[in-house]
Amino acid sequence: MTTAAKKPTPTSNRHGFKTNEHIVYPAHGVGQIVAIEEQEVAGFKLELFVITFAKDKMTLRVPVSKIASVGMRKLADEQVMAKALETLKGRARVKRTMWSRRAQEYEAKINSGDLIAIAEVVRDLHRADTQPEQSYSERQLYEAALDRMARELAAVEKLTDSESVKKIEEMLAKGPKRAVRGEEAETDADETDGDEAEAA
Repeated sequence: MTTAAKKPTPTSNRHGFKTNEHIVYPAHGVGQIVAIEEQEVAGFKLELFVITFAKDKMTLRVPVSKIASVGMRKLADEQVMAKALETLKGRARVKRTMWSRRAQEYEAKINSGDLIAIAEVVRDLHRADTQPEQSYSERQLYEAALDRMARELAAVEKLTDSESVKKIEEMLAKGPKRAVRGEEAETDADETDGDEAEAA
């Protein structure tokens, strides 16, 4: 077809992503593609996804050619979401390594954009009312992971943010009762999980 040579403007679909679609951008979480723009930079035509993150009041322009390298993806499907929610009910796995190292690992999981990995952080850092208080840095990481997961759950299941958080907290409550003494008792699963047990 000869008409294919003419590019429709404004464009509305690129690489399977389309305008008004919600997506996950690993470094910032759930955003919405509001436009696909063409810009000329140094004589080259560049296509850009214009993505807004309403909660952060932020807009990003991401070159279409870069979406694979930044890890941008579609929202999780029902199966992945169900597995992530199921992950919340598992036993917390806390390694016997220094907090600074664990914090780095948790942060890497949160910024990976991988919903299951984010659910693991929520599970591992969750504290029930009967447990010792989290440290400030633990609480910050927990809230960052919870926020990421809740926003994606809300977008997938068409919930409000507060309904989404409530659903996640209900799943956490179904997990094994966590020991009041805190971390000592939580490390009993340390070496049971293959990829969690690599040498420190």
